[in-house]
Amino acid sequence: MLDFLPDRETKPRSSGVTMVMDKGIGIRQAEDLAETAGHLIDFLKLGFGTSFVSHKVKEKVRIYQKKNIRVYVGGTLLEAFLVRGQFDDYLRYIDTLGCDATEVSDGCIKLPGEEKCRIIERLAKHYTVVSEVGSKEAGKSPDAKQWVASMQDELAAGSSFVIGEARESGTVGLYEKNGSADTALIQDILKGVPANKIIWEAPLKHQQTWFIHLLGPAVNLGNIAPTEIVALETLRLGLRGDTFFESLPEQFQKYKP
Repeated sequence: MLDFLPDRETKPRSSGVTMVMDKGIGIRQAEDLAETAGHLIDFLKLGFGTSFVSHKVKEKVRIYQKKNIRVYVGGTLLEAFLVRGQFDDYLRYIDTLGCDATEVSDGCIKLPGEEKCRIIERLAKHYTVVSEVGSKEAGKSPDAKQWVASMQDELAAGSSFVIGEARESGTVGLYEKNGSADTALIQDILKGVPANKIIWEAPLKHQQTWFIHLLGPAVNLGNIAPTEIVALETLRLGLRGDTFFESLPEQFQKYKP
């Protein structure tokens, strides 16, 4: 119907993955999200510990999974179980919810890399695992070599994707305090880790746009707000001003203002 749109894989996608963060929306909102944009969502994260204090979470998980969306609870909640020595209780908890994926992170606690990889290896036998790299601490300078080494090790341990940390604020980890991309860190990561195995947390529109310009419409993006998922897809397809000319052939570039 509309020529020269970039190709988009259908689910299950190996690239162009979108992860949405649900920070506690209600059942009716979840139904609306799944109906309107379920085909655009690959992963749904029940952010940080929100699943622990929300009602009707199991019902929401089923709503999302009916649209072939893989659902997991935030890695912060796993860390809360780990620091209390309750890993088996965590497994029972996510099984009770019916989650088919899990996130492994160490943004709040000190978790040796070897132990983190053992956890990933164990979980990967039964769930789709995504693992997060980077600190949630504002102002902490990232170590690119450490990020790359951790991502490589975690993929080898069984993670389907590794996540570059930015929090829902988009002002730590991959980004400077003003929200702009840490270009040196990102370029160093891309030298050591395949781009299609990384989900870049990009909660803000200008961050999403920056990554689409850098890696194209099939870039994997995460921490997208439920209200922004459709708008993000228009960015991917060049149906929004920020990326309008991104995928158009050369003969159309003469129309650039």
